[in-house]
Amino acid sequence: MNASDWLQFALFIGLLALITKPLGIYLTRVLDPHGRTWLDPILRPVERLTHRLMGVQPEAEQDWKRYTFAMLLFSIVGLVFTYAILRLQDVLPLNPQGLPALGHALAFNTAVSFTTNTNWQSYGGEATMSYLSQMVALTIHNFTSAATGIAIAAALVRGISRQSAKTLGNFWVDLVRVTYYLLLPICTVFAIFLVSQGMIQNFKPYDKAKLVEPVSITVEKKDDAGNTITGVDGQPASEKQVIEEQTIVQGPMASQIAIKMLGTNGGGYVNANAAHPFENPTPISNFVQMLSIFAIGSGLTYYLGRMTGNQAHGWSVWTAMMVLFVGGVLVCWWAEAQGNPIHQGLGIVAADGNMEGKEVRFGIFNSSLFATVTTAASCGAVNAMHDSFTAIGGLVPLFMMELGEVVIGGVGAGLYGMLVFVVLAVFIAGLMVGRTPEYLGKKIQAYEVKMAMITLLVLTLSILCFTAWASVSDWGLAGLNNAGPHGFSEILYAYSSATANNGSAFGGLTATPANGDPHYNITLGLAMLVGRFFMIVPIMAIAGSLVQKKISPPSAGTFPVSGGMFVVLLIGTVLLIGALNFLPALALGPIVEHFLTAQGTLF
Repeated sequence: MNASDWLQFALFIGLLALITKPLGIYLTRVLDPHGRTWLDPILRPVERLTHRLMGVQPEAEQDWKRYTFAMLLFSIVGLVFTYAILRLQDVLPLNPQGLPALGHALAFNTAVSFTTNTNWQSYGGEATMSYLSQMVALTIHNFTSAATGIAIAAALVRGISRQSAKTLGNFWVDLVRVTYYLLLPICTVFAIFLVSQGMIQNFKPYDKAKLVEPVSITVEKKDDAGNTITGVDGQPASEKQVIEEQTIVQGPMASQIAIKMLGTNGGGYVNANAAHPFENPTPISNFVQMLSIFAIGSGLTYYLGRMTGNQAHGWSVWTAMMVLFVGGVLVCWWAEAQGNPIHQGLGIVAADGNMEGKEVRFGIFNSSLFATVTTAASCGAVNAMHDSFTAIGGLVPLFMMELGEVVIGGVGAGLYGMLVFVVLAVFIAGLMVGRTPEYLGKKIQAYEVKMAMITLLVLTLSILCFTAWASVSDWGLAGLNNAGPHGFSEILYAYSSATANNGSAFGGLTATPANGDPHYNITLGLAMLVGRFFMIVPIMAIAGSLVQKKISPPSAGTFPVSGGMFVVLLIGTVLLIGALNFLPALALGPIVEHFLTAQGTLF
């Protein structure tokens, strides 16, 4: 924990604060159908043409039910479209490697993953996806799923800011404007920047490089059909293979990585994700990618303040997010810097920290910061393997997801998730002072509280129920790389990541085993659907209820939704209501592993 790391951390927070206001102002214009931007001369005609082709009347706004139905319809069609491409990949063009089609379970998992902005990958991108699949099936979802999240957040903010109304905007208009005016322009510039840093962007076939020194490895022995051969002892037979050449991936990488980060998608073009030198070539690319993960989510907090006429409230929400984020970074950084006592007992210098699973070029701090950023923001990209973190270091990304992805969170999803906690915070404050709870002049009643609690219960039930099922099932245990509490953490992390629409993983879990068992792919896919859409529907119901209410002027007893007291109450609500549900599970996983590791126990 040296001075240069502290300086970089301060620079990260400072730059994020600096871009929040201008990005928030720009979002205000983009999310206003009549808002004017500097791109209007170029994009306004394209926008009008798109509306005509879609049969959309931009002036016709929708109530919360029609808005939600349009979002669900769009997502279902996109899911089926992606599933079809992946199942037909072997007969479609732009497949110079001749990669086969995906199986039904993996295609389902992947289609759901990218539709829900999760981008969980039960495959290695460079060995599974053709260029067409990467660009059309996956990258399109990187744009549309991000735009969908921002649109839902905008609809909820309109529900809060409008009064005595019925409509929340038009989903199709919001989707088009966010994609055209926000995501595409920024990603174009971002992709060019990434290419300047050394990231590839081409359509070349993969290159082959002959190794100077061939490498011998031991692998499972398979028959001609690709099935693992079992020995007389019932264990998989093994054989030695000599590797004489290395395959070097090529393809349209920069264009996918730009939206992967900016849209908090996270799906890697290659299996190593942002740890790969092609996906993350330099320290500058690493820093800018982390900053881009937070950029839009941070800007949306300013948009909240601008639209509600209470900018102090927007900054208070931002501050609450930052306090939780800084705390997470410091704990993860400290744990990784302390290192693994078992390694130290074998002669590893304690000052080196825990470098297992980390890129030497990034080191302890950048790995810890990236891990916290990507799990706080529902991105899921990784530049280090979280499975190799210490028990406490690995607990931090797990904890960030189980908070509900509200610490900046996914683009749009982080804001509407945090606003659920805001509703609960003002409700609790109202109960404490014996007044009807109010939020920005609107009374919070039983309906809004019920919908907010349904949202949180959906997250909790999905994570804990799927984890419990997998941890006592043969198919669940068969996918583990470790036993004991660390193995349990692998399962808990997988379903936390899927339900929170994050997409990162404890890499020890094998979701697609050699025997092709579909249980993990299917259950993880179901968890992603639950975490995305079963949460959006009650949140939109809250928006539909609030938009109809009148705004009352503040009185002497009105609880302020800005300032230090509100920030403390909001953080407390997030921790007590959002995270306390998972404390028993965390105690069985990373917490008990921490104490056992200190005693020298391995798993």
